[in-house]
Amino acid sequence: MTIIIDRTREARPAASGPVSVADRQRAKQQKGGLYKPRVPIYPKLAHGPWRLLKWALLIVMLGIYYVTPWIRWERPGSLPDQAVLVDFDGGRFYFFWIQLWPQEVYFITGLLVIAALALFLTTALFGRLWCGYACPQTVWTDLFIHVERLFEGDRNARMRLDAAPMSFNKAWRKLGKHAVWIGVAFGTGGAWIFYFHDAPTLIRTFWVGGAPMTAYVSCLLLTGTTYLFAGHMREQVCIYMCPWPRIQGAMLDDQSFQVTYRYDRGEPRGAHKKSESWEGRGDCIDCQACVVVCPMGIDIRDGAQLECINCGLCIDACDDIMVKVDRPKGLIAYDTDSAVAARAKGETPQRKLMRPRTLYYAVSLVLVSGVMIWGFLGRKDLDVHALRDRNPAMVRLSDGSIRNGYTLKIANRGFEPTTVEVRFSGIEGARLRSPGRPADDLLKIEVEPNQVTPVRVFVTVPYAQIGAGQHDAAFEVRTRDEQQVVETAFNFGAPER
Repeated sequence: MTIIIDRTREARPAASGPVSVADRQRAKQQKGGLYKPRVPIYPKLAHGPWRLLKWALLIVMLGIYYVTPWIRWERPGSLPDQAVLVDFDGGRFYFFWIQLWPQEVYFITGLLVIAALALFLTTALFGRLWCGYACPQTVWTDLFIHVERLFEGDRNARMRLDAAPMSFNKAWRKLGKHAVWIGVAFGTGGAWIFYFHDAPTLIRTFWVGGAPMTAYVSCLLLTGTTYLFAGHMREQVCIYMCPWPRIQGAMLDDQSFQVTYRYDRGEPRGAHKKSESWEGRGDCIDCQACVVVCPMGIDIRDGAQLECINCGLCIDACDDIMVKVDRPKGLIAYDTDSAVAARAKGETPQRKLMRPRTLYYAVSLVLVSGVMIWGFLGRKDLDVHALRDRNPAMVRLSDGSIRNGYTLKIANRGFEPTTVEVRFSGIEGARLRSPGRPADDLLKIEVEPNQVTPVRVFVTVPYAQIGAGQHDAAFEVRTRDEQQVVETAFNFGAPER
């Protein structure tokens, strides 16, 4: 058998005009390949209440992110005065009047659980509001697209510019856009590192090479990822990288509010002239306005889709068209699949906010929040742990008495120094001593704020009170405002023969 391999290329048809980047990518896709090439999306600027809401939230959230590290909060002594600070060197997390220690990481875990449950409940009720309005990928992509419009114009102008050959006009617009993108990305990475170091100090040392290496590496990584994700990958991050679009499908049902094309009103669709009647047809005039404003590049009229982030921009675009053709607004709106289906059958929609899944999420959220609040309100500034010596477990003195050694770890989570009184109880006649302190059964110890003070103590039981084996005992620790009993044990050892 003879096999002939034709390696010649087909002649390309003469181009009738400029070919856009999107057309070139679609042509590549038709040739096949292992990965689907990205087709550029040129979202048109929408105008309306949902777009205004997105602008407002963008400004507020970016303002919080960039301004928070610079807020000062006075704390006593040498403690940092930054309101929000993750202090790895000192092993503390500061949030205004709250400070958390490493062993209190369960509070952080609880906050993450609360955030997850709140997200589940919001999704079950109102769809992907987080994705459309508050997700960092959405916020920064919105900002980058705004910068792109400032340099290159709106949708049609950007498409013409991409299809045009390289020129001075195209070069300066592209270079200017990318320069601002890099500046915004660098500001994002720079603001992030301020949450882990004192911001006024770091901003001075950063530029002279005196900042920690972790600050430079973190800033570089976040600058690169912000520039790449928000400037180039955009919707691909949501579609291919983020797991949430797939997870949220398990939380939605036909009673969840989502951005919905009301097919019961819009179909059959088609072009419409001003002089024509609306009888026997739907309100959708197939103008594609909802498609060209979508940052994900989808057609909401195809129904619920994994790519849809529920940003509501297609609602603004459609409402604008409905006003122009003198039809009621709301052809695309936040609605439920159940309501649309009911209207299609001529029935009255029944909306149910209280459903088994929403009740489960709400009850779980309330319970976890209650536990967190109870735990935080019951949190004490004083925390004491007693570590008994293991080797030797006990020492028999020359007078026959038995001595055990302990190390008390006294943590003062407050911002003021305090005096701690320590007693030993549980064994009659036991004497408490600490090296370097006056011999007294009541020890008074000065504990510095925001520190763990280790105290070495010895407990001696006279010969007349000696028992055998191990006996339960306790250290009674008292301050002016708090009292704590730390359970321990006293080891008598084996009885003498």
